[in-house]
Amino acid sequence: MRLLKQLCALALALAAPLSAVANDADWPSRPVKLIVPFSAGGATDSIARLLAERLSQAWQQPVIVDNKPGAGTILGTDLVAKATPDGYTMGLVVSAHVINPSLRPKLPYDTLRDFAAITQIGAQHMIMAAHPSFEADTIAGLIELAKKRPGKISYATSGTGTALHLSVELLKTRTGIDIVHVPYKGGAPAQQDVVGGQVPILLDIYHSSAPLIKAGKLKAIALLSPKRVPDIPGVPVIAETVPEVSAVSVIGVVAPAAVPRRLIEKASADMSKIIRSADFADRLRQMGVEAVGSTPEQFDSLIRADVAKWAPVVKASGATVD
Repeated sequence: MRLLKQLCALALALAAPLSAVANDADWPSRPVKLIVPFSAGGATDSIARLLAERLSQAWQQPVIVDNKPGAGTILGTDLVAKATPDGYTMGLVVSAHVINPSLRPKLPYDTLRDFAAITQIGAQHMIMAAHPSFEADTIAGLIELAKKRPGKISYATSGTGTALHLSVELLKTRTGIDIVHVPYKGGAPAQQDVVGGQVPILLDIYHSSAPLIKAGKLKAIALLSPKRVPDIPGVPVIAETVPEVSAVSVIGVVAPAAVPRRLIEKASADMSKIIRSADFADRLRQMGVEAVGSTPEQFDSLIRADVAKWAPVVKASGATVD
């Protein structure tokens, strides 16, 4: 009888991993949740829903977008970190994900340890624009003007600690200029005050400001992208004048760190195939996003590099959010 019990225990122990492998092979066999740390209706939410729709078709399972806004994306991202690591909960992340470790000293999770990178969906181009009456038309002109008027020129962004804000802080550290940040609660009110002449310079997502630029209500100074963008001809990039000053707004997907690697790789391969497809990439382009579709390793490397990149910029800016 004792031998029989030992044999039964051994059989159960061997069956457990075999069952897990079978379950992995069937993944996904039920609905998958995609947590979005923003309210419904915004640009990031629209991208998430577009991806979820295509994944639902590919996986033959519903992919449900779950909006969890709050605390600069931390609320939703924390839910991803603490979710059961079975591959059925994933989360969308943006540039705030790599800035928050330096900006917010009391994060409820570890950005580099508690997540598995799946893929970078794409990158949004950012732009420095200005009121048409602003004296400078180029980055070189802005730097020259700012050195003549230290602390007298201001720039508007959608908020403190955003990639838009910190990109200018990076420019300031590289050039020694002193221009003043005016943070707003969102891009729309920042646009309104620059168009109205209350603030001379605007940092914004290009796709959001493009209609105002085309209408002549704003003038483009330079893109923040590392190189010129074929879809935005004629607009230079800051790095042409000040090397190493560049940034894009990143959008990607992560999962809890303990999700089996096989599932991470499958999810990444399936997502990347969708993201790189011509029709999906074209839809993203229409939304102002350049499609990427990276591997888990590539996206993880980008996250780690950007955390390291923004840390000294946040420190130099003095920005903190409790």
